[in-house]
Amino acid sequence: MKLASLKQGRDGRLVIVSQDLTRYTDAGRIAPTLQAALDDWTNVEPRLRELSQSLEAGAAPVERFHERDCASPLPRAFQWADGSAYVNHVELVRKARGAEIPDSFWTDPLMYQGGSDSFIGPRDTIRLAHDEAECAKMGIDMEAEVSIITDDVPMGITPEKARDHIKLIMLVNDVSLRGLIPAELAKGFGFFQSKPSSAFSPVAVTPDMLGDDWRDGKLHRPLNVDYNGQPFGRAEAGVDMTFDFGQLIAHAAKTRNLCAGTIIGSGTVSNKLDGGPGKPINEGGAGYSCIAEIRMIETIRDGKPTTEFMKFGDQVRIWMEDDKGHTIFGDIDQQVERHEPTA
Repeated sequence: MKLASLKQGRDGRLVIVSQDLTRYTDAGRIAPTLQAALDDWTNVEPRLRELSQSLEAGAAPVERFHERDCASPLPRAFQWADGSAYVNHVELVRKARGAEIPDSFWTDPLMYQGGSDSFIGPRDTIRLAHDEAECAKMGIDMEAEVSIITDDVPMGITPEKARDHIKLIMLVNDVSLRGLIPAELAKGFGFFQSKPSSAFSPVAVTPDMLGDDWRDGKLHRPLNVDYNGQPFGRAEAGVDMTFDFGQLIAHAAKTRNLCAGTIIGSGTVSNKLDGGPGKPINEGGAGYSCIAEIRMIETIRDGKPTTEFMKFGDQVRIWMEDDKGHTIFGDIDQQVERHEPTA
């Protein structure tokens, strides 16, 4: 089953999307929004599945599905917690500044709590209210990740049982302002200004739709990233993922309950190559899911980075395909633009 939220009001209008992402049918008579569906998932899911089957059979009223009309599946959420499950990414970032990775990073996940009050749509622009010179100092970066949505999760759950609470899977562009991160972390209180609104894929997919590609709490497909129309990343999401989503959920729920609609991200998808740092696609590697990673490799190799961060007009596209080359979640396709304040 594939679900989307068309832009309408603050929380969107819930629709069920055909498997090939060409058609949709309104789900409002079952649940007006995705959050409403998640709040009563046990009762609502069977009815949504029945409607989804009717859609595929041609027995439900349909309209043409356009990804540009979508908000993020949850346009706002009660909680957005992003992990860093690919320790290769963390290791590269620390190595570039001459720091060793603590042993605990291999056993205890990193996670931050991000802003979840206003996600941007998958085709919405990334906007910053600063001029181009100021934005260059901020270090605008994309981070291509996999994310999941849970139902209600009890505190103290085990990783194995936590996997049963994964109801939907999405992709995410977790936008980062790399130039602001060091000063914020130096305060000892975490990210805030350096993490603007994230964007999620047009559709959220139930795990059963992914077949054997979804197993052991991981999504085993390449995550595609194009940057300014050129192949940038083709990292395997199921490879080098130190912590699966069950472990990430259990980590988040160690001292608190998680409410239905909690979103948890994997962190930047990152692969090693022959035991060492990755390589660009044009050099036979899997490329990268963010600009920071190639800059770290350049720093390690050459003593300084040469790849620039994003600037106004730059474009990033993030998507994932099935075995037949069809997009699974739809495309995140965004440009960077200047935001003009209205007041």
